[in-house]
Amino acid sequence: MDGTAARRQALDAAERLFYARGIRAVGMDEIRTASGVSLKRLYQLFPAKDRLVQACLERRDVTWRRRLADRVERASDPGERILTVFDFLGEWFGEPGFRGCAWINAYGELGATSPAVAALAKAHKAAFRAYLADLVAAAGLPDAATDHLLLLAEGAMVTAAIHGRADPAARAREAAALLLAAHAGPRTP
Repeated sequence: MDGTAARRQALDAAERLFYARGIRAVGMDEIRTASGVSLKRLYQLFPAKDRLVQACLERRDVTWRRRLADRVERASDPGERILTVFDFLGEWFGEPGFRGCAWINAYGELGATSPAVAALAKAHKAAFRAYLADLVAAAGLPDAATDHLLLLAEGAMVTAAIHGRADPAARAREAAALLLAAHAGPRTP
């Protein structure tokens, strides 16, 4: 097995196990077994478990943000693009095995003891905020709307994970629609 395939298999297994059970609950032996990558090779690729966690979060960040953008870009109206963020969240929350935001989960487990994990979680959330800020600007809304929408999205993520339901995304979408309408102000005929 070449290095690229071994790395991909190790990341696939680690990401799946970390997300399903938590980072601290999963050992390198279990990742070895699930990935089919020898323990020696696993440690050659990732000299410490923390490095594997970081690589998983980095890869997941790229994938998650690409999936979000692909879904949002299908809408043509700038205001509808903002609301489509919440449609995307609802679809994500409804996926089998949804267990919340991987970065919130990782930060909760390791943020106090791993500066690297804390930095990755903060970077992911900053990138999400920047994406929302671009959508807000394109819709001609004040920048303050960005943080309001961010709080709705983040709250929906946590609520969906805790309760194991997808409907918090729909409730957050309804609140976002009210926010957009409030910023649009009264319409003159």
